Amino acid sequence: MDTTLTIAKRLEALGNPTRLSLYRVLVRAGDGGLPVGALQERIGIPASTLSHHLRALVGVALVTQERQGTTLICRANYPVMNELVAFLSQECCVDAGCGAASARSAREEAV
Repeated sequence: MDTTLTIAKRLEALGNPTRLSLYRVLVRAGDGGLPVGALQERIGIPASTLSHHLRALVGVALVTQERQGTTLICRANYPVMNELVAFLSQECCVDAGCGAASARSAREEAV
């Protein structure tokens, strides 16, 4: 699992409204990802601004990029996203007593 510092950097990257919107578009796109041009159209920001925000997300491993010929494909890094969500929820209700912890366990088993 990632260190708390790494998690904090990822959350910081997602703390910007434009990056959060960009990341959500990539999460919705699935494993195929999206070309940079399609991202720019969907988000509606200049190419230089998009590049800046993508660099921040790639820098904390939330997004991966792959060049296919002249096209740059961006993808959400789902394993990293899942680690982030797990970190945030892994200790949910731990200090609330056994009733809350049991409820949490039941929710996890249902998923």
